[in-house]
Amino acid sequence: MSQLTIIANIHAKPDQIEKVKAALLKLVPITRAEEGCLTYTLHQNNENPAHFTFHENWVSRELWQQHMQAPHLEEYVAATEGAVTEFTLQEMTAFA
Repeated sequence: MSQLTIIANIHAKPDQIEKVKAALLKLVPITRAEEGCLTYTLHQNNENPAHFTFHENWVSRELWQQHMQAPHLEEYVAATEGAVTEFTLQEMTAFA
């Protein structure tokens, strides 16, 4: 089974940046402790502070899918309802 890399992009409404950032930061320590999580790093765009990116590496797609069903992600969605304008997710495989 190949390691899975996830690139997730979250765009907050301009007046909701700090709310979204706080909710995203709460996910970091909980997710890093999950089975199968190799790396889970949150980034904020220097030129557009409303744009956040997660760079994640998981042992397998199955363990990442378990993460996607975790209660803390449901809590994040509820906490940021109406504050996020766009969310995109890419599943990737590293070659080197």
